[in-house]
Amino acid sequence: MKLVAIILLARSWAAAQSLPPPAVSASGGMPFARGEILNYLVNWPSGLSLGEAQFKAGGGEPGWEFEFSMEASLPGLEIRDRYKSQVDAQFCSTRLEKESVHGPRKARETVTYEQEKHVAVRQTAGGGKSELSISDCVKDGLSFVYHLRRELGRGRVPETQTVNFGAPYQVTSTYANTLPIEVSGERHTADRVLVSFRGPASTQTFEIFFARDPARTPLIIRVPFSLGTFSLELVR
Repeated sequence: MKLVAIILLARSWAAAQSLPPPAVSASGGMPFARGEILNYLVNWPSGLSLGEAQFKAGGGEPGWEFEFSMEASLPGLEIRDRYKSQVDAQFCSTRLEKESVHGPRKARETVTYEQEKHVAVRQTAGGGKSELSISDCVKDGLSFVYHLRRELGRGRVPETQTVNFGAPYQVTSTYANTLPIEVSGERHTADRVLVSFRGPASTQTFEIFFARDPARTPLIIRVPFSLGTFSLELVR
């Protein structure tokens, strides 16, 4: 997932604070619920559907387990991604599993986060193993998406931070504007947030349109590929 894998150049924190409050404030500290499943169509820039994607939120209290899967077929390229993230009650990552097929390229790895030791241990399917220093309560790429939703539910955008997705990425989220959009034939008012990932070898920015509902549901996620900008559009 070029997202998760999803989901992203920095503006100031002061500008980020200009996010308007949601139309309906979320009650409690968590906007989404355990058992939430969100289904998406993966669309070509022309609107042609190329496949499907899904987000799941679950796990036993007090922690959470998040999952993302995507299957899509591009001209000459098959994409299959699977990610599973486990976090504690504060959304600090404890374990991340990644499996991907991008045409002939296949990869599988597990990252274990030893938060008290400030170390992430990465193990690949080929037997490789490495360690990386991490900051306090580091988040992985998938759990960051849910962290972002939680912060939006509180009427704010997260500060710039380092996110670990097998490698460290500097992540900046910026509120851009609020505008009407259409998804699956329905009109919504959405907050457009730019999420920029800057890593060891690349920089990429995603556009995410969040509903102004209590769950801060991602309605559209736009991801740039070499062939064009593709979108994940919510179908529930």
